[in-house]
Amino acid sequence: MLRRLVSSVYWALSRWTLAGEPAPGRPSVLIGAPHTSNWDFVLMLAIAWRRGIDFRWLGKKSLFTGWRGPLMRGLGGIPVDRADPSRVVGEVVERIRAGEVFGLVVTPDGTRGAHEYWKSGFYRIARETGMPVTLGYVDRTTMTTGLGPTFELTGDVAADMAVIRAFYADKAGVRPERRVEPRLREEQGSAG
Repeated sequence: MLRRLVSSVYWALSRWTLAGEPAPGRPSVLIGAPHTSNWDFVLMLAIAWRRGIDFRWLGKKSLFTGWRGPLMRGLGGIPVDRADPSRVVGEVVERIRAGEVFGLVVTPDGTRGAHEYWKSGFYRIARETGMPVTLGYVDRTTMTTGLGPTFELTGDVAADMAVIRAFYADKAGVRPERRVEPRLREEQGSAG
């Protein structure tokens, strides 16, 4: 397969090392974090293609305009209208319930701007579809990237996010100054 060949060449020539756990045994919501640079996209493709993961990813709507639209969709992209982000959660849940089988890559922390919370769409999608969450990572300090553990969310937002925070605590991202602590607004009202 062409994608595996491209990823093999990439990993042979890259300064980055592919590490971590193998691909999850079933489709999951794969968190890509810390997402601090657009180069994370290249790493995500290389990981998924090397591990043989059939995936889709969420990206801002502007990435899908003009000539980039067919390319981004061909690479598994699903456009997100930031003015109505909850709509994409419903669309993804509907696709999965209709029988479409894929892993979903989500970057809940974004790449730019000063913000203190992750977007919660990944959590809602995982809970509504029953998909587990896989923790993907990029760590510039060790020049490693890959997949961490896969686990089922419990519905206790604070407890689930504590697990996620513990995993990402030592991961810096490509641009460490843009790292956002894994935290959801919904944690404030949950048990924990």
